[in-house]
Amino acid sequence: MNSISLAHIEQYAFEKKEFILAEDALNKVSKSFTFLTNFSKDKIIYGINTGFGPMAQYRIETDKLSNLQYNLIRSHSSGIGKPLNEIYARSVMVARLNSFLQANSGVSTGVIRQLIAFLNNGIVPEIFEHGSVGASGDLVQLSHLGLNLIGEGYVYEAGVRTKTADVLAKNNITLLKMELRDGLGLINGTSCMTGIAAINIIYAKRLLQWAVAASSMLNEVIEAFDDSFSKELNAVKHHKGQQVIAQQMRDFLAGSQLIRSREELFKDDTALQRKEFERKIQEYYSVRCVPQILGPVLDTLQYAQEVVENELNSTNDNPIVSPDDNNVFHGGNFHGDYISLEMDKVKIVLTKLSMLMERQLNFLMNSKLNGKFPPFLNAGTWGLNFGFQGVQFTATSTTAENQALSGSVYVHSIPNNNDNQDIVSMGTNSAVLAKQVLENSFQVMSIHIMAICQAIDLLEPEEKERLSPNAKSIYGQIRRHAHFVKEDVPQSESIAAVFEYIKETPFQL
Repeated sequence: MNSISLAHIEQYAFEKKEFILAEDALNKVSKSFTFLTNFSKDKIIYGINTGFGPMAQYRIETDKLSNLQYNLIRSHSSGIGKPLNEIYARSVMVARLNSFLQANSGVSTGVIRQLIAFLNNGIVPEIFEHGSVGASGDLVQLSHLGLNLIGEGYVYEAGVRTKTADVLAKNNITLLKMELRDGLGLINGTSCMTGIAAINIIYAKRLLQWAVAASSMLNEVIEAFDDSFSKELNAVKHHKGQQVIAQQMRDFLAGSQLIRSREELFKDDTALQRKEFERKIQEYYSVRCVPQILGPVLDTLQYAQEVVENELNSTNDNPIVSPDDNNVFHGGNFHGDYISLEMDKVKIVLTKLSMLMERQLNFLMNSKLNGKFPPFLNAGTWGLNFGFQGVQFTATSTTAENQALSGSVYVHSIPNNNDNQDIVSMGTNSAVLAKQVLENSFQVMSIHIMAICQAIDLLEPEEKERLSPNAKSIYGQIRRHAHFVKEDVPQSESIAAVFEYIKETPFQL
């Protein structure tokens, strides 16, 4: 039984690693196909010799069984909206392929070979974001995948939208000839929502690391106390995520000479004589509650990864073909509730992450709050120049959009399909909206990390030297894409460059 993880998805989707089958993988698939072929000859089997959905009450004559599979693919290729980019589309293909390699679907080996041919030749199927209700699987999106496998519709090669037939001919790839239940097998599954979800989590984990880095650097530039992320304080709260985030902050800040020890305040005799202290005794929540806020984000992403990897390695199909049990089982393994719920949760925690970054940004923008930097980190002439005033609007409005998008999709079932699908998952909608929230959050993060680097440039030279090695590393990375701002210049291109860098480059120190 094939087993893959998000690490494999990263290799096949991002790095375009060649997909190589295990020696016995096709034998297992072939055994399942042969069993179904023989088993169905004198029996009524859904989707083999019947119609689909509410039309399952109609038997299909033997001479029309092949047409049945093609009609299913063509009739359900009704997606609309933006097509998935190459990374997401490749992830969808790997997810469908691995589901078939569990050898419980009864598809022909031709389907396996065609999916691998697409992956290894860099052919990107045109799969649209909108269409699936996520209950009989991702019928619409996976129909578009199936349409491309049989040589119809459009695909992308080197980023260019081209007729599928032309691309296959150029690469000497024959059209998939669908057999028995290949059409139904291709579209009865959760592989679109699962493929999207897998990439979302990979990106979300990168984003979380940037949030830890940004939060740590903010603590440095304002010379915060160290006890908010100390081992002792966080150990008494029994949540693994919180403790891991605190540890990551301690690791990041190793070598910093700007972070203050609480002992300094305890021993400050001058401060003890005052009725009103000059410096804050405790930082604002967006500074000192980072482990408590990002901890739940980490825990949520970890569990979501477990669910997605379980789905990747499952047979999310109907019916299930079991040669060992000499039977075919009808049910609902194509229902996407597991993915839908997790993508809702991921969307919510990413929204909270973006809110934390926006509040930290606001802290840097407001001189009355931080008590250290000029308003809007303005290095020019106050009144004449505006510093980061404009970019804050973008971060705030984008965060607000995240808040609007963070409502649950999992609970928004709408009956359809002549009420055959009377409760559905909307899992692909959930995954697509989580993808949008993720994009937005990277945009907010881009602005925030630029602002932190601006603050670093406003430090006194001796203070800048006292930064942790990790803060200096991040500062250097960002400064390759966005420069210190003194005179007012348009910032859109710089934000876009930083966005591209932090999203598409695995986090590095």
